[in-house]
Amino acid sequence: MTDRRTFIKKAALAAVSAVAIPQIGKAADSGLTSVTDESDRRRTASGTAKESTLIVPKDNGLRITGTFLDEISHDIPHQNWGEKEWDADFANMKAIGIDTVIVIRSGYRKFITYPSPYLLKKGCYMPSVDLIDMFCRLAQKYGMKFYFGLYDSGIYWDTRDMSYEVEYNKFVIDEVWEMYGRKYDSFGGWYISTEISRNTKGAIDAFHAMGKQCKDVSGGLPTFISPWIDGKKAVMGTGKLSREDAVSVAEHEREWNEIFDGIHDVVDACAFQDGHIDYDELDAFFTVNKKLADKYGMKCWTNAESFDRDMPIRFLPIKFDKLRMKLEAAKRCGYDKAITFEFSHFMSPQSVYGAAGNLYNRYKEYFNIR
Repeated sequence: MTDRRTFIKKAALAAVSAVAIPQIGKAADSGLTSVTDESDRRRTASGTAKESTLIVPKDNGLRITGTFLDEISHDIPHQNWGEKEWDADFANMKAIGIDTVIVIRSGYRKFITYPSPYLLKKGCYMPSVDLIDMFCRLAQKYGMKFYFGLYDSGIYWDTRDMSYEVEYNKFVIDEVWEMYGRKYDSFGGWYISTEISRNTKGAIDAFHAMGKQCKDVSGGLPTFISPWIDGKKAVMGTGKLSREDAVSVAEHEREWNEIFDGIHDVVDACAFQDGHIDYDELDAFFTVNKKLADKYGMKCWTNAESFDRDMPIRFLPIKFDKLRMKLEAAKRCGYDKAITFEFSHFMSPQSVYGAAGNLYNRYKEYFNIR
């Protein structure tokens, strides 16, 4: 019995490991996966494409038209793409209607996306490629708008003091506008990358200061934020999948009414992350979000997370039905735009995760995208 139990335990661990390890060799072995390649592979000998038989109405959700670009991350593996791979990914994004790309942060602690004179003097590491310049060029090539995500020093996460983020970004905003904003027509706006979920001390003043500077320097280009809802799945760092002391809809409305009241003149849109609440809570929270955005003249976006928060493994591409339900709720509640975190890892046909390409195919089937 002991031997049998040992065998079963080892077999289970091996299976989990196999699932958790991304298919890193996939892109290298087969070359870049283009939209045409994918279409060809899905054709039968008779020349007809095989599609899933859906038993739910098609095209009943809000289409994803924007994505974050995550090349400065601390919890998702880097894909180590060069411009060739990024160019192919922009083509895949364009094929499903994405018109907006947002670099999620221009730097995190010492790693940065562009050769910032200010941040290099502060001890940040020199990047091998100017990703901001590349993203602006590719956005221009594919007719997209590029949003610049501000620098994250990491100090806020350590101390809950937002003043450092404001101070660092005073210099970053000015130099980025001079280096890229004046140069590229694709430079379309700003993302205030500091994430909160509740009315954190100092958040209103910090968001207002950064939003105002972004607008002042760029002649009023739009800004947005993407906070999370402090729901039952807001469990990062706890080792759990859910918690009991989640925010209520009423508390969420009260706190975000106060925040929106203090920032709406310099923040144009709010894209709440949709993954921290359960699927049967979507309509209640989404309705409040839309009501508050309308009240303050802000655009109501959704950050439709394309990774799965319900799995014990962090992070894998989401089950299609979960993404579908979230996009359908956003459409029911009258949201203005859906963006995702994030296409390249969790929806791209050339992602290190093989399941991402499958999600891309299911998404295209659902929305009748050819």
